[in-house]
Amino acid sequence: MPGGQLDINGVQVDMNHLKKGEVSMAVQFDNGVILGADSRTTTGAYVANRVTDKLTQVHDTIWCCRSGSAADTQAIADMVHYYLQMYHVQNNEPPTTLTAASLFEEICYANKEQIRGEIYLVPLGGSLLKVPYALGGSGSTYIYGYCDANWRENMNQRQAIAFVKEALSQAIKWDGSSGGVIRMLALTKEGVKRLIFFPDEEYKGTGEYS
Repeated sequence: MPGGQLDINGVQVDMNHLKKGEVSMAVQFDNGVILGADSRTTTGAYVANRVTDKLTQVHDTIWCCRSGSAADTQAIADMVHYYLQMYHVQNNEPPTTLTAASLFEEICYANKEQIRGEIYLVPLGGSLLKVPYALGGSGSTYIYGYCDANWRENMNQRQAIAFVKEALSQAIKWDGSSGGVIRMLALTKEGVKRLIFFPDEEYKGTGEYS
């Protein structure tokens, strides 16, 4: 079998090209941040995983949305998690979101030739931008117009969840590489609340689960 390939139930999966064909976004609202993403991981035309969790925790109250090469983005998130843990121990204080974003920026910029592929956006190449909302992944190209037309400042949590859910469902509808469930995180001073919306329910309902 060629290098980098794994046989799963008779199907050859090229692990070197495993992608999260994807759409993800983060939105600021009046009391925190909403993170959302689809759940499909693809390798070429093959859907390797329909329920991938692309919302990754890097510290107690800091999360990131991953899109692109699954191996690369997970490795970078693991590195940032390690450095943030060390920062917390050495400085006896929790890291800020800016500190975490700066670590992502530094790692991405230092490896920009190898990596293909408050809210801080760290796009391809490793720049660092503070933005009110951010989009990523192949499905994001289909929803920039929707987001520009429907984004509002100072949305409450309910409005922000509805905005993210509608945007991601439209991206899933039009992008063949995005799909599966919609996962969300609501980050507020009270803590983290996870939500999930299912395609067989047309992504409706409260998203709450036990």
